[in-house]
Amino acid sequence: LTPQNEFAVEYTATTDKTTVVNLSHHSFFNLKGEAGGTITDNILQIDADHITPTDSFLIPTGEVRPVAGTAYDFTTAHAIGDMIDSDDEQLAAGRGYDMNWVLSREDNGQVETVATRYEPQSGRAMDVATDQVAIQFYSGNFFDGSYDGKYGKPLSFRESVVFETQKYPDAVNHDNFPSVVLNPGEEYTHTCIYKFILP
Repeated sequence: LTPQNEFAVEYTATTDKTTVVNLSHHSFFNLKGEAGGTITDNILQIDADHITPTDSFLIPTGEVRPVAGTAYDFTTAHAIGDMIDSDDEQLAAGRGYDMNWVLSREDNGQVETVATRYEPQSGRAMDVATDQVAIQFYSGNFFDGSYDGKYGKPLSFRESVVFETQKYPDAVNHDNFPSVVLNPGEEYTHTCIYKFILP
């Protein structure tokens, strides 16, 4: 936690044998507060022109697909719920958003803001910054009230979101994805910063 209202996560890894490394962070956020209601009215912008589509089991197919003209286009900020129930087989399989976006940035090791989310009722916002090349956005589609959050309130359908900065998921099985292999003598580093903006 930083004095700038940030939750910063820093990863490092080394290995003595060649291995796969693609770490991420899976915190759930609702800017209205725990059990505060739907996130579908939140305004989201993701700096990404492509996604890595998935099959019916939500596993990447290996394709890299443009988002322009689809329900996955958050290059211009709009409400998460605008197209979440579109007639799209991937949205149907995931019951909403659960997809990896390919960030429109250079893989240069610099930490940059890649996504911004605004909650209109409270006026709170959250920026996501990273040095990674991709981000998984999940819209809380499988919560049904049977799990409790940190303060004991039930987690309900689409009442929280996740932003996981990462390399492409399942990259080890797709030669066209950037490598996630770490070799002896190399160091894996990864920074993810969630910055909270109050009204």
